[in-house]
Amino acid sequence: MAKPETVICLYRVKRGNERKFTKLLERHWPTLRALGLATRKRARHFRGAEKIGEPLFVEIFEWESAAASARAHEHPEVAAIWEPMDTLCESRAGKPNMEFPHVQPLEILA
Repeated sequence: MAKPETVICLYRVKRGNERKFTKLLERHWPTLRALGLATRKRARHFRGAEKIGEPLFVEIFEWESAAASARAHEHPEVAAIWEPMDTLCESRAGKPNMEFPHVQPLEILA
């Protein structure tokens, strides 16, 4: 059996939208899990700031399979979360508003 793909998501949230974004983020993993797209291993969330002081949220979770990401993009329940998340984020310093720099098998230690 293939090792699940770990996803690290970076969300550059517009200042003042942190509360709305947090509510959507809290629904994200449970929705993916309920649809069989994410593993049972709970998502990990971190909140911080970029060097410029703007809010940055980080989410780490595992896809159930290599095809799960593509299936998520086609699912209306996931789109109902992703689309508003996207509007609450912004591009900064030439970086996209939502970035997924790591999608491959990974072991998180700690």
